[in-house]
Amino acid sequence: MGLLTIIIILIVLAFIWFVAIYNKLIQMIEAVNNNDKQIDIQLDRRFKVFESLINVVKNYMDYEKSTLKDVVALRNQAQQAQASGNPQQRMDAENAISKIASNINLVFEQYPDLKANQNALQLQEEIVNTENKLAYAKQAFNDSIERYNATKKSFFQSMVVSMAPAKLDKNFVYWNLPAEKIAEQEAYTVKL
Repeated sequence: MGLLTIIIILIVLAFIWFVAIYNKLIQMIEAVNNNDKQIDIQLDRRFKVFESLINVVKNYMDYEKSTLKDVVALRNQAQQAQASGNPQQRMDAENAISKIASNINLVFEQYPDLKANQNALQLQEEIVNTENKLAYAKQAFNDSIERYNATKKSFFQSMVVSMAPAKLDKNFVYWNLPAEKIAEQEAYTVKL
């Protein structure tokens, strides 16, 4: 076996190693992007449930007028921020909608007739379920970012990232999910 053959084998092995690491990092980036799309699905679902709930409760309270305006304005703000590539502004707007969702349960307590309305109860439960799914999607998104960041900073992977930074060196913004919100969602039950 000649020196040239050994050099060729080493070059081929180095190329295979580079491609394997490159592909793994691309898969991780795509996983982050997919998890971001799952958050979008839950955000759209939440907005539709809000609209339905507000239509059901119109007969019971004035609260829905300002709530709907606030939710629509925040949703538009979030969509504009997403379109302009400002993830932090988008997250802030969506988190403000989550805060509105958590306050709806307090409003229900003030209206006994509304608490007895089956459609309202189902929609209230749907908001809670959607918020829980949204919290899970945000956590999955944050976890995938954490895995990607840890991998891209590893020794051999960081060398590959430095060779193709435009494709592999991404900086994702974490969704913030306060611990008290998680505890509140886990402890919630519908009151009949």
